Amino acid sequence: MADLNFHTLILMLQKVLVVMEGAPLVGFVSSNHDNNRLFTKVLNKGDVFVFPIGMIHFQLNIGNTPAVAFAGLSSQNPGVITIANTVFGSHPPINLDVLTKAYMLDKNAVQYLQSKF
Repeated sequence: MADLNFHTLILMLQKVLVVMEGAPLVGFVSSNHDNNRLFTKVLNKGDVFVFPIGMIHFQLNIGNTPAVAFAGLSSQNPGVITIANTVFGSHPPINLDVLTKAYMLDKNAVQYLQSKF
């Protein structure tokens, strides 16, 4: 498992994570109708975690040793979208006015983020 796997949105499928070694912190953010609540849990060897369909989620190894985990997806074609890459790395770029208003950032911050993708 990489140190961090963050901000992916997996469309129309569930993801199941089984921890073999390490201590990953996992979490997801619920949808707008649930006030965008953050759910997190530190997993240990043998733990299983299910990420609900279509939720932005992450896994971060917070242990002192490498983490090993297996992920199972409920579809052969998961349709993964990486949020930051999609929003700030689109070609052509999304209009600055749209991003500054949507994320409540100034234009310099948006341009900086776009330069990273």
